[in-house]
Order: sequence, then structure tokens, then C-alpha cells
Amino acid sequence: MTGRPLIEKRLVIATHNPGKLREIADLLRPLGLDAVSAGDLGLPEPEETGDSFTANALLKARAATTASGLPALADDSGLAVDALDGAPGIYSARWAGPGKDFAMAMRNVEERLQAKGATTPDRRTAQFVCALALAWPDDHVEVFEGRVAGTLIWPPRGALGFGYDPMFLPEGYDQTFGEMNPEKKHAISHRARAFTALTGHVLRARKHE
Repeated sequence: MTGRPLIEKRLVIATHNPGKLREIADLLRPLGLDAVSAGDLGLPEPEETGDSFTANALLKARAATTASGLPALADDSGLAVDALDGAPGIYSARWAGPGKDFAMAMRNVEERLQAKGATTPDRRTAQFVCALALAWPDDHVEVFEGRVAGTLIWPPRGALGFGYDPMFLPEGYDQTFGEMNPEKKHAISHRARAFTALTGHVLRARKHE
């Protein structure tokens, strides 16, 4: 089964986050799509009431495609810390508060790790998880997922990337996501892995049109 081909040239990215939009636009470049954000179109942000990354991605993609009449792509991603039973997980953005203060969010993670005595690398393992939902106005949807494992460091390092990137050291690397240039990060990140699955699916579906 090859799924539905994405033949439309314009795609709504269901985000109001400029950093995320830039990263997604880079990852979509192989598909030759014109990506426009929900923020640029003035679409409201739906409340994320799902109980998983996939549920929230579907919720956002469906809201954007219904409001715009265009295919829409949403991602829900976050940091799942093993010693914190998967937190902050789907609440990763909410831990940063309404002001999107990820310095505060990272301190919150670190304080909770310290409270649990998680001071050695083997106790500080985590995963970044990304679920992508691609939705059409007729309610057809397709979902893709990517994960990357790593260790949390303190203090955070690097001013590149966004979110929790400066404290996440991916497995097998000596630079945090916050220190990596975009090309290097895009090659290995959770979002890159989900997009590899998405682009492979779309290209295969186009061949079978």
C-alpha cells in the first residue's frame, strides 16, 4: 500500500513557531512544496487535548486543513525523559509557559532530575519524539513517527536550534542539538527521521499515481 499521493503544491504547516517553520520548510524542500504556516494565514491554534504525540498532531493537522481548505501538516514533538517517567512528553511546550521560556523549562527538567538523584549519564537518558500528521480537507490522514535517543547535560550548551536542544546530547555525538548547525541536526533529529518517512511515502505514492 503506497498511500495517497500529495499532488497539491501548497501545504499549510500547522505551527505558529517561526523556528519550527524554518526547520520544517528545510525538511520539505525535496518535495518542491510551497509551505505556509498557520500563523501566517491567521489560523487559530487549537487546544492540544490529545493524550499522545500522534493524537495532538492529528488534532492540529485536522484543524488547519479544515480552516484553510488546503492539505496540512502538523507535528507534535517533545522530550521524553526516562527518569521522569516520560515527562515532559506531550507537555514539553507547556513547561515553557505562555512566554515560551525554554530556559525555564530546561531548569525545571534539571531540578526534577536532581531531586531524583539522576546525576550520572546512565540516569539521564531521554528521547526526542516527533509524530507527523498529514491531513486533507476530506479528512484523509496519514501519520509518521521519528525518535532519537540521547543524554541530558547541564548546563545547556549552544544557541542554535530551539526548545530543549541545548541540553540534549544525541547518542554517539559530542555536540548538543543546540551546538549543531542545521544541516547536521537535520540529518539525525527525531523530526528528520519522521520527515524521511514522510518524504519516502510521498515520493513512492507519486510514482504510483
